[in-house]
Amino acid sequence: MSLLDRIGVDVGRKLKLEDAIEWAARNEVRHIDIQLDTGANAVTLFDEARCRAIRQSAKANGVHIALHTLSAVNVAEYSPFLSEAVDAYLRAYIEVAPRLEAQWIVVHAGYHFTADVKMRMEAGRDRLQRMVKHAEQHGALLLLENLNREPDNAEVHYLAHTMEEWRYYFDAIHSPAFALSFTANHAHLLPPGVEGFVAEIPMERVKEVRLADCWRNGYEEHLIPGKGDFDFGAMFALLEGKGYRGAYTNAFGTLEDMQAARGYMVEKARAAGVAV
Repeated sequence: MSLLDRIGVDVGRKLKLEDAIEWAARNEVRHIDIQLDTGANAVTLFDEARCRAIRQSAKANGVHIALHTLSAVNVAEYSPFLSEAVDAYLRAYIEVAPRLEAQWIVVHAGYHFTADVKMRMEAGRDRLQRMVKHAEQHGALLLLENLNREPDNAEVHYLAHTMEEWRYYFDAIHSPAFALSFTANHAHLLPPGVEGFVAEIPMERVKEVRLADCWRNGYEEHLIPGKGDFDFGAMFALLEGKGYRGAYTNAFGTLEDMQAARGYMVEKARAAGVAV
């Protein structure tokens, strides 16, 4: 696959899945990432007939589907009733993924409220371990994403946003049904930066790299490339130089912004000496 073909688009909630496949085909996008949380894409609305039609359309159009759970659902939840609901939510994604022939499901470690970090981390780790076992039984693949930093004085913080926290989970879970999604712009928000993260990530476990522009050591923004100071050329040179040949996913702006940026990123990679 060329680098251009490896750069996909995060559709999110922007289109119905069937329409997203058609859009991707028209724009020669080979990989889309989509949420199944609301509207016509609610995970409860995918019966076997619909799944079959989606599989056929995706195959006919040469489009690969990936799923992305909602980071607002707290994987680190431990309260009664809510905890069971989070399990049910993740199981639903896991069970629909093979029916859609989805390549993977991006999941998260949840978030904490400053005073309960240890309890939240343990709850999230235990839940992810349970969900990985469920994924093994259903032939699904979970990718744990490193999330973004929040301001230091915020009460709520995402877990697995630092390398140390992310490692807490992936060191504890080893399974063919569990791998990693590296959001490079989230690493750019922290002092180690992309280079620091890549030096410690077990790259053989990374199946997707997610992209957006932002400001170094700044706050969470998913900017169009060129609107921040993220060095895409250097990132491609670093990752490709380490042998990474997986997918990249643009996650910013409109569908048109993400599509247009695919060519921009290829040119940045070429200028940095990457074979595209």
